[in-house]
Amino acid sequence: MSSPSKQTDELFSSAGAGSVEVERVTAGLELEREAAKTGDKLILPRLLDASGVLQDAASAIIDDTFNKCFTFTERPAWNWNFYLFPMWSVGVVIRYGILFPLRITFIVLSTIIFLFTFTTVHSVAPNKHNIRVKLERFLVHTYAACHVVSWTGVIRHHGPKPTNRPGHIFVANHTSIIDYIILTSVSPFSSIAQQNKGWVGLIQNTAMDAIDCIRFNRTESKDREMVQRRLREHVADNTRLPLLIFPEGTCVNNEYCVMFKRGAFDLGCKVCPIAIKYNKIFAETFWHSRRQSFTQHLMGLMTSWAVVADVWYLEPQEMRSDEDPIAFANRVRQLICDQAGIKPVPWDGMLKYYRPSPRMCEKRRAEIAASFEALLPTGKKKD
Repeated sequence: MSSPSKQTDELFSSAGAGSVEVERVTAGLELEREAAKTGDKLILPRLLDASGVLQDAASAIIDDTFNKCFTFTERPAWNWNFYLFPMWSVGVVIRYGILFPLRITFIVLSTIIFLFTFTTVHSVAPNKHNIRVKLERFLVHTYAACHVVSWTGVIRHHGPKPTNRPGHIFVANHTSIIDYIILTSVSPFSSIAQQNKGWVGLIQNTAMDAIDCIRFNRTESKDREMVQRRLREHVADNTRLPLLIFPEGTCVNNEYCVMFKRGAFDLGCKVCPIAIKYNKIFAETFWHSRRQSFTQHLMGLMTSWAVVADVWYLEPQEMRSDEDPIAFANRVRQLICDQAGIKPVPWDGMLKYYRPSPRMCEKRRAEIAASFEALLPTGKKKD
């Protein structure tokens, strides 16, 4: 597996905004670079140079780990026989006819009460001795717990409960927005969140400013600069809630873990890893925002039997003297993967929002042609 810390010249441009570019790393491309560094004209380095192209092609055919990061769990049919089908039918009636109406009624009432109470507290409660701030944080914490109840959440927490530690941030692997809801139901967190629309955006606009969350638009370069600045301000302010960051930057299916962004590991503070692992026998917890809205995602959770998960709060980690922020991020990611039993892969998760630009494709074609041309005898090379 290649290290995601090394950079390549290969660029991907946004399907929606051509000015946005991200880097891509492949094992074969690194192999080509290493072979090219030798400058040796012997046949072995030249063969290695071409083998990088073949390795990328074979990897894409045999084990496409990038797309596997964003696929839903496939469950083979188990109920199509005469003695299991009646039991399955009874389960469908219970889940959709009894549990779902109770759950949807509970969460709708909870949302209405939360919005009314939060607005009242924000408008009326005095800010003396931070009374208003404490009440708002309590309401957010309670509302998150209501969401967990609406899924019949069975969450097992391992390790000490998070506290507001000066000079510390928390990082976790990311499967869905429910990651934040589950963690906040135990202890309120500030977080970094993509700005959403609809009722989710309404909740964000109502509550997230009260708990010092940082909202951004991933397609705006100015927003990325603002996020880095506000991160440093948040860490330096001991009066704010603990900061929770999902360094993958996108939702992954809880079977893989894509590369961590370095921003959370370049703040000069200790990092507290949190590992989250869901039991997919009971519910599909992965949220693919391009295939379903968050409302549809919640409906799926509410029509399942339960959301079962384990959450591990690991020991704080500090960057070592021989590490840079990227190596530090990789080490923390490996700790989370080892604890949760998920597989780290060397991909930038943001690639799922982008497509290859024509310039990148042409550049890659030229590199492949040069690799194979180098294998030809000198006298047969084309001018």
